[in-house]
Amino acid sequence: MRQNIQNGFTLIELLIVIAIVGVLGGIAYPSYQDSMTKSRRADAKAALLELSVFMERYYTTKGCYNIPDATTLACVTSNAAPVLPFDIAPKSAYNSSIASSTVKANYDLKVVATPTSFTLTATPRQNAPDSKCGLLTLTNAGVKGASYATTPADVAACW
Repeated sequence: MRQNIQNGFTLIELLIVIAIVGVLGGIAYPSYQDSMTKSRRADAKAALLELSVFMERYYTTKGCYNIPDATTLACVTSNAAPVLPFDIAPKSAYNSSIASSTVKANYDLKVVATPTSFTLTATPRQNAPDSKCGLLTLTNAGVKGASYATTPADVAACW
């Protein structure tokens, strides 16, 4: 008697392996995307906290959060906010010799200031959407915000 020795895989075995890989990929990819979003958000939060320290140092030296009048050195409401030391997050993507619009960054940072207050904002770029939190804000009083957060618990989850 001759035995028939099978070499290789049957089509059914191959389809089962492909189905298992597809299910595992379908579970793993959303988790990966969520982890990447949280990582980008952590970079933005760290940048906002660092910039808030910059703004407090600026207030200590100038007496106001915006640029004082050049001649009288008085704090006036009409003047603009100071130039931030960096305007993108992550800060490691910053290169002073390249325009910030061409750098691979995830958030754009800006400040709006009056003589007695400031609000820092981190806006997600198109390449790094954040559908859970949206843009993040931090004020001089330490109030944290997120544009898509509807409750204080949602804001706390974003921060």
